Amino acid sequence: MQPSLGVLIGALALAASAILTQFARRFAAGSGVLDVPNARSSHREPTPRGGGIAIVLVMTAGLIVIALCGLIRPQLLWALGGGGLAVALVGFADDRRSLPATTRLAVHFAAALWALAWLGGLPTLRLGDHLVSPGWAGYLFGALGIVWAVNLFNFMDGIDGIAASEAIFMALAGALLGLDAGAGGTTLPALLFAAACGGFLLWNWPPARIFLGDVGSGYLGYVIVVLAVAATADNPVALWVWLILGGAFFVDATVTLVRRTLRNERVHEAHRSHAYQWLARRWGSHARVTLTVAIVNLLWLLPCAVLAARRPGLAGILVLIAFAPLTLLALAVGAGRRELES
Repeated sequence: MQPSLGVLIGALALAASAILTQFARRFAAGSGVLDVPNARSSHREPTPRGGGIAIVLVMTAGLIVIALCGLIRPQLLWALGGGGLAVALVGFADDRRSLPATTRLAVHFAAALWALAWLGGLPTLRLGDHLVSPGWAGYLFGALGIVWAVNLFNFMDGIDGIAASEAIFMALAGALLGLDAGAGGTTLPALLFAAACGGFLLWNWPPARIFLGDVGSGYLGYVIVVLAVAATADNPVALWVWLILGGAFFVDATVTLVRRTLRNERVHEAHRSHAYQWLARRWGSHARVTLTVAIVNLLWLLPCAVLAARRPGLAGILVLIAFAPLTLLALAVGAGRRELES
C-alpha cells in the first residue's frame, strides 16, 4: 500500500465521519435521544447520544470500497463487516429502548463466533520460544475475549473523549507495529478505523457535544479485537502487542469488575467506580483524565508494545510488566471501590 493512498483514505474517512456525526447530533437532539444526567452520570447536561453511528457507517462504507479495490482480505472484510454491524445494531436498539443484558450478550457471542469462523479461529500464538496452536479451544477463548473487549469499551466509555481516543491510539499503533513486523494485512482497515474515530472525536472531545452511545462503544471494542486477531494470523506475537496497547482500558475494567464481583454486586448495572471515573470526579475535568490516559499510552504502553514486537520471546512477560504498575495505580486511585467510600 502506498502511503499517499492511506493518507487520502484517512482524510476522506475523517471528514465524512465528522460530517455524519454532526447530522447524528442534530437528529438525536431533535428526536429526544439524549443522555440525561442521573446519580451515576459523569456529565451535568443532557447530551445527544448515538454518535457512534457515524463511525459505523464510515467504516462499513470504507471497508466496501477498499474491498472492491482488492486492498483487504475477503475474510477480514466479512469478519469486520458482518459481526460489526450486528454489534452496532443491537447497541443502536439499546440506545433507544434498553434491552435485556442476555439479548445483548447473545448478539455479542454470535458476532464473536462469526468473526472467528471467517478468520479460521484463534491463530497460533507465540509463548516464549514456542508457537502454540489453540485448535478448537481457540473458538471458546477467542469468543470470550471478543465479547469481553466489546463490553470493556462500553464500560470505559464514561467520560468525554476517552473511548474514541483510546481506539485511535490502539488502531494507529497496532497498524504501525504491524508494518514494522512485516505483517501489514490489517494496516489499511486500522487506519480507516482510526480516521473514522477521529472525525467523531472532534465532536466528543471535552466538553462533549455528543456521546458514542452503545451503538458506538461496543462497535469500537469489536473492531479493535478483530483487528488484533487478524494481525495475529500474520504475526503470532501480535495479540500480545495489541493487548499491551490496550492496557489502560483492560486493567481498569478488569480490576473494577473483579472487586465488584467479590462484593456480589450486579456487575452489569451502571456505576461510577472505574479508576478513570474516580479521577474525573477528583480532578473535576474529563479532559485532564483523557489526556492522562493518552500520556500513559504513549510514554509507557507504546514502548512496552514496541519491545514486545521486536523481542517476541519476551512478549508474554512484557504484558505482565506493562500491566503491573497500571494495576497498582488503578487500585490506588480506587478502581472498583464502593462509590459511597471516600
